[in-house]
Amino acid sequence: MNLSTIPEYEILVVDDDVQLAETLKDFLQSEGYWAATAHSAEQALDFQRQHPELALAILDLLMPVTDGLALMDSLHARNADLPVLIMTGYGTIETAVDAIKRGAEDYLTKPFDREAIRKKVGRFMEVHRLRRKVARLESNLREVSDSFDRLVFVSTQMQKVVERAKAAAASDAAVLLIGETGTGKEMLARAIHDASRRTSAPFIPVNCGALPHDLIESELFGVRRGAFTGAYADTPGIFSSADGGTVFLDEIGEMPKEAQVKLLRVLQEKELRPVGSARSVKVDVRIISATNRPLAGLRSGCLREDLYFRVATIIVEVPPLRDRREDVLVMAQHFAAEFADTYGRHITVAGSAVELLLHYGFPGNVRELKGILESVAALSQDDPQLITDRDLAPLLRQASPQAHGEQGGALSLEKMEHVAIERALRLCQGNRTKAARLLGISRDTLYRKVRDLGISM
Repeated sequence: MNLSTIPEYEILVVDDDVQLAETLKDFLQSEGYWAATAHSAEQALDFQRQHPELALAILDLLMPVTDGLALMDSLHARNADLPVLIMTGYGTIETAVDAIKRGAEDYLTKPFDREAIRKKVGRFMEVHRLRRKVARLESNLREVSDSFDRLVFVSTQMQKVVERAKAAAASDAAVLLIGETGTGKEMLARAIHDASRRTSAPFIPVNCGALPHDLIESELFGVRRGAFTGAYADTPGIFSSADGGTVFLDEIGEMPKEAQVKLLRVLQEKELRPVGSARSVKVDVRIISATNRPLAGLRSGCLREDLYFRVATIIVEVPPLRDRREDVLVMAQHFAAEFADTYGRHITVAGSAVELLLHYGFPGNVRELKGILESVAALSQDDPQLITDRDLAPLLRQASPQAHGEQGGALSLEKMEHVAIERALRLCQGNRTKAARLLGISRDTLYRKVRDLGISM
């Protein structure tokens, strides 16, 4: 029995005639399906246990020990929705009809008519793929009623960013995200993808700066067998793998000029040419790009101008954390709650710690804030754990006042809490449960703070 590690087997052929089973499997694979074989009921049931994603079983009616009908009953006991095709000789068609009454979907006669197999299998696999697509869509609707809900913020700056990103999600236009390292550009790109019509298709992030320059074209656009030494098989690139979905090109300014020419073709012609191929392949992919470079520098020194205009149809600028200090408060509470779940204990951030964070410039932005809090949480065994300024001070970088964003007229913690709570309530249209969740505090704590700070609800 073929039990190799090809992902998501679709079809299982079961027949004690090994040569016939392998011939049918080879034909199905030539039609583009992932197919495998088993030569007894025991092997077939073992295969189903290891591959619950199985989409179709083709069973020989007459087999020793356990026949096709008994095997069908056992397969259906584990998965009542598994379609079954019964294989039979001309002399036992009446029995095959009885099999349909017992739960088989259809039957195939031996010797095989390839066109009949092609049509019948194609019909079942199309239904299977439609069901999977509907299941993914339903799952997305359950898990992400609004993909932007996962973004943690209360600042007016980020509210404007999210409003622009939501507008971008409603179209298929290319999006360019601009912001310092660690501001959350990939998370924003995922939210745009999840809120778009492409949500059920792949989202594939690519760090252009991390790919070796001599391999970036083959990684992005694929390789044909024999294109160079070591290319022993056709390999789909990232764009082909993301067909129908979104490719997120992080640090697009690091992409070599040669690869930029091919990327321009993907954007203009909706097609690509794998390395070593003489033929182009059609692809339907949305591009979301990101850079930490200033816009002028990206346009003049990094990207071809024609490519720049293609990737920058919609520009979204993500502000650094030091320019939206009220988000520091809610993010610190959010991450504390997240690490409490991770490490299985109660973790809170003391007012002294928040005060220290509010006056820190975060050169590493949101990523740095999360890393600092996780470091403190991971190194402690206290339960409950109270993170204080003494825990955080050794982890904050020593830098100039400008780098730390020290400015006159900084808000006190009490005033910052007042602003954050008011904005959270406004963002959640007055829904106190949602506002408490956004702020990373309990509903009771929200009520107490509203009362103590004199906030009208």
